[in-house]
Amino acid sequence: MARILAETYFIWRALGAWLLGLALISSLSGCAWLSDKERELALRPSPGRPAAFADDKHGLRAGDQRFLQALSAEGGGTQQLALWWLPHPDPAAPTLLYLHGTLRSLYGNLPKIEALREAGFAILAVDYRGWGDSSFIIPSEASINADVRTAWAELVKRQPEAGKRVIFGHSMGGAVAVTLASSLHHGSDYGALVLESTFTRLPDVAAEAGTLGKIGAAITSLEFDSLAKIGRVDAPILMLHGSADKTVPVVLGRRLRDAAPLSSTCWTEIEGGSHSRLHSEFPAQYQQALQALIAGIQTAAPWPGECRTVSAPPSTKHHHVDHQ
Repeated sequence: MARILAETYFIWRALGAWLLGLALISSLSGCAWLSDKERELALRPSPGRPAAFADDKHGLRAGDQRFLQALSAEGGGTQQLALWWLPHPDPAAPTLLYLHGTLRSLYGNLPKIEALREAGFAILAVDYRGWGDSSFIIPSEASINADVRTAWAELVKRQPEAGKRVIFGHSMGGAVAVTLASSLHHGSDYGALVLESTFTRLPDVAAEAGTLGKIGAAITSLEFDSLAKIGRVDAPILMLHGSADKTVPVVLGRRLRDAAPLSSTCWTEIEGGSHSRLHSEFPAQYQQALQALIAGIQTAAPWPGECRTVSAPPSTKHHHVDHQ
């Protein structure tokens, strides 16, 4: 199903290229519309709050906070950025910046966020503008990166120990996590980077979707290029990827792994794992990998390089249609 959705999406992208030619001939005003449509289709922003979360306290523990931070909007005025602060019962726990992928807002990511807190992290999570309770815009790579910078500044205020700051990104969120991490320094700014189900470049994901995907990859203006940046990351990197990921095929994760610094990268490939549900399909393996990272942060121990492929007993494997 995910592959069918990808093919359908890139039909629109091929049509968009044709419309772009007409727009260039007729007027330049059409270019902005086509750019907006491309970003809307590719990034799939999800504004608003699910009905189940109408009560502000639903899904929160004592001490948890959801709050809005004002941003200056382009052209004047202000916009709102939604942030969640989910402290850990242990005040000495490391703090993780949670960066989600396309489609699902933080509300849809709550099970994964709670799995990370269970592993031992306090969480500072952000809904980029266009998602959740943040102001609605048609997002861009630039707007998402700007929102991540704002969230990072908030995390730094809440976690004064640089070595206990961890950047986490899932799928597209992994791409912006790499962008952020590549501009920071291990030790003085942060302690580690975690990437789950992350790709090399967005056009590479398109190209894996078949013939129409290759057309889309050739014409897209979106990059989210982690491949060019991950070599500049100087902190320990934990990479998690499911071998059965149908949204971001594991081959893309392996290529990103191969571009990362070997001496500080731990690659954990979970056999049978899907794109979005590693935390629930294989909870023991998921928790083990994250807790090993925490132990490494606390002892300043170096990663052993490429770690392992994790196999689960056949009876515990799950098969899902994957969406980001």
